[in-house]
Amino acid sequence: MEQTHNIYLQSFGAAETVTGSKHILDTPELKILIDCGLFQGIKSLREKNWESPEFDPATIDVMILTHAHLDHCGYIPLLIKNGYKGQIFMSAPTKELTEIILRDSAKIQEEDAQRANDMGYSKHAPAKPLYTTRDVELALPHFSVLDTATTHQLSKNISCEFFPAGHIPGACSVQLLCYGKSIVFSGDIGRYSSELLPAPSHPAAADYIIMESTYGDRLHDTTPIDDELAAVINETLYHKGNVLLPCFAVGRAQDVIHILYQLKKHKQIPSTVPVFLDSPMAASASKVLTHYPDWITISAKECLQMFSGVTINQDHQNTQKIIAQKESKIILAASGMMTGGRVLEYLKHYLSDSRNTILIMGFQAEGTRGRTLLNGAHELKMHGRYFPVKARIKEIGGLSAHADQAELLRWLKEFTIHKPKVFLVHGEPCALDTFRLKIKDELNLQATIVKQGQRILLFSSSS
Repeated sequence: MEQTHNIYLQSFGAAETVTGSKHILDTPELKILIDCGLFQGIKSLREKNWESPEFDPATIDVMILTHAHLDHCGYIPLLIKNGYKGQIFMSAPTKELTEIILRDSAKIQEEDAQRANDMGYSKHAPAKPLYTTRDVELALPHFSVLDTATTHQLSKNISCEFFPAGHIPGACSVQLLCYGKSIVFSGDIGRYSSELLPAPSHPAAADYIIMESTYGDRLHDTTPIDDELAAVINETLYHKGNVLLPCFAVGRAQDVIHILYQLKKHKQIPSTVPVFLDSPMAASASKVLTHYPDWITISAKECLQMFSGVTINQDHQNTQKIIAQKESKIILAASGMMTGGRVLEYLKHYLSDSRNTILIMGFQAEGTRGRTLLNGAHELKMHGRYFPVKARIKEIGGLSAHADQAELLRWLKEFTIHKPKVFLVHGEPCALDTFRLKIKDELNLQATIVKQGQRILLFSSSS
């Protein structure tokens, strides 16, 4: 007797938003969770992190992690705490980076809760962290490494394979061969012109693609990044100011340090200008680069050289000493969207001085301080206080780790064997709809925008 197998897709994050990635592939054999990230940005999104999950973690059989950014991995400790018992598959660099990021995330939450209690600005008494360092340590034994270019059998009718996606070291798209169909989850797609990472790759064919759309409505600036960055730095130095680069500790920090190394080497900026990396997590992530030479495009020697002119600050007590130094300097500090971390201490001191430049070099989600500054705010709220904005706010878009619209279309067009059905996630509403229309008009493909919690039947299979 023939049996019908239904395969469903359901997203509980990164649906009509760019954050909180959680996608479930529900099959008769396995319920598979792709990514498990934190919601970031506006308060209504952040509050979702504190709510009970919209699915039962205990019912998930397998989890696959595409890469180590917090909006893709940051909810994992709570997934375990709420009953998930299985393995979490990821690439080797992703495993090392995720351990660093989750430990740092827990530490920041514990410190923020302590600060809120000490200063009395929390509405909760007492303020508590979302999860603790102990919760992270309990999650780490679930991590399991899968190599790329290797098919891993998950069950009788389901297997998976990783394909490097660019974006950050270790980032992958994942193909699930499921009841004879190819289902590809893009993860975050990187650039085709990165100085540190190879171009994104994927299988030749797919029947269904769940695709990120972060920059589905825009193109990156094509002005050479090194020239643009040099101009901003030199102008700020002329005014005897400081350049503050809020940056993502994994990916962006390493890209910027490499460019600064090249600018000094070619005398485009003064070789004597001090560069500080004030992020222990970024420092740890930078070491990971040297562990996986196959995942980057520069030599191990150059990787070491690019950090030779950078002062790395591990101790948060030294942050105030760096701020107190009167000479002009370049500072890289996390977090990239200015949602927390040491960058806030620099902002408190540097925002009110017109000689300084706050240089934004990556996507800023709605509701983050980064988006607020780009929107021309005259003040910024941090730790319960408002700080006036008098520093120059500059943006350089060409260094984004996310593919722009043209690169997303190129990635999609390279699925050459037959036409896949496309499901768009990880984008704000305008980007999603613009990209949906672009896919239809240029590639003649059907694209559907996934809604939060919507249960979508991908296909039915008979056996």
